[in-house]
Amino acid sequence: MGIMRMGYAHVRVTDMAEAKDHYASTMGLYETRSDTTAEGAQRVFYKGWDEWDHHSVVLEEGGVGVVKYGWKVEHETDIDDIEAKATAFGLTVERMSTGENPEIGDGIRFTTPSDHVFEVYHQATAYGTEVGTHNPDAFPRHLVGVGAPALDHSLITAEDPARMEKMLIDVFGFYATERVQTSLDADHDLVGTWMTSNNQIHQLAVIGGPQGKLHHFAFRLDNWNDVGRAADLMTMDDVPIDVGPTRHGITRGQTVYFFDPSGNRNEVFAGGYLAFPDRPTTVWTVDQLGKGIFYHARELNERFTTVLT
Repeated sequence: MGIMRMGYAHVRVTDMAEAKDHYASTMGLYETRSDTTAEGAQRVFYKGWDEWDHHSVVLEEGGVGVVKYGWKVEHETDIDDIEAKATAFGLTVERMSTGENPEIGDGIRFTTPSDHVFEVYHQATAYGTEVGTHNPDAFPRHLVGVGAPALDHSLITAEDPARMEKMLIDVFGFYATERVQTSLDADHDLVGTWMTSNNQIHQLAVIGGPQGKLHHFAFRLDNWNDVGRAADLMTMDDVPIDVGPTRHGITRGQTVYFFDPSGNRNEVFAGGYLAFPDRPTTVWTVDQLGKGIFYHARELNERFTTVLT
């Protein structure tokens, strides 16, 4: 099937001690490794309790924003297939070797039309889940904070979201579940696109904006109650909440947006419908964008559309 999921989001943080308190104590992620890069930057690797690979979030001290995304493919041969498609699309692809990323195998790396770095790989060190795979309990008994089970998706910005959508279709085999357009006319401009390769409602969304920027990356929760509980915990821990709890019109997901101590926007996300490639793409027009993003308030706030890292 090619791309199975977003395997990791690697982001920069300004203060590692503050970041660790947020991602470990409030979000409840498990630290699996810490090291220092050849350039002297401290890194910490995390996974959610329901993830089995070694890590899904990498924090690197020294700034803000996204360093790169890792995408895991189902078969080793998928790497060659995606390399050929990326080259045909006009992207410059380089090979990466086992060890360039701790606990990640061979793969490829390229910069997208949006100026984000994508890495594609098949092998990752299996770490396992706390509940295991033999007669497992529903969840670990001693979850910390939000107890986020897994990384879910991300939203990035691009000066030309239509070209980025075409790249995700041609190279990754993604399809659009929802789109925002300037109109329903054939000559519309694309404002944003929500893309996936499987039944997940979106793995990556792209909206118009500056090149190479991060709007947010999100963690998966089960339901409305978990979203509300997460918001309560954020208040207890003085985490700056951007918006929510509320619901999206786009995807129908339930959400809270908030900031880590460095200013990177996070989200907890639950719900949404199952996606299928033959499901008609849902189309929103820009005059209904407020309802599409925040279904209850039906209007955007300036911070949500302008704060990027």
